[in-house]
Amino acid sequence: MKLVAVSAGLGRPSSTRLLADRLVQAARARLEETQPVEVRVIELRDLATDIAHALVTGFPNARLREAVDAVTGADGLIAVTPVFTASYSGLFKSFVDVLEPDALTGTPVLVAATGGTARHSLVLEHAMRPLFAYLRAVVVPTAVYAASEDWGGGDTSTEGLAGRIERAGGELAGLMTGQAAARRRPAGPADEVAAVMPFEEQLAALRP
Repeated sequence: MKLVAVSAGLGRPSSTRLLADRLVQAARARLEETQPVEVRVIELRDLATDIAHALVTGFPNARLREAVDAVTGADGLIAVTPVFTASYSGLFKSFVDVLEPDALTGTPVLVAATGGTARHSLVLEHAMRPLFAYLRAVVVPTAVYAASEDWGGGDTSTEGLAGRIERAGGELAGLMTGQAAARRRPAGPADEVAAVMPFEEQLAALRP
């Protein structure tokens, strides 16, 4: 099982990377209850020049191609961006623009963001979720936003940062295990029939 996180944080240390690590830990803990997990965190800060060159030339170099392959080959993806000008960062969007339009079809994705104030939390619903819906990814119900005041750790309720991280990680793990099972299911006679039977006949066959 492959779990990949993409962090678009620019600083070091970065609250965006910290949130990505916390989400990875939450999802990994749930996944490892049933199977081994291979985890990778991709820092877009280190690929900024490679991404710019790929957008200009249309050809990603070997280092960027390897990162893209890791993202598109993941069983589950965690995408975390800082909020810039009320939306995801330009670096984050530029990386997404390098991906093929159908590369994330059906992939479970957990979206998250960091910002200086809670007022920017709607970026998750008005920018991040529509972006991955356009890419036909399967976005988990709980998106996680962390404002500066959330890192104090005082709120231990289910709606505090720690509670939201655990809930989102569990949702991602649930989708990943279902997705992996679907990918491993061998094709059977029913699949062959569906491939050649017109849609109307398939519906008729389902009726009692």
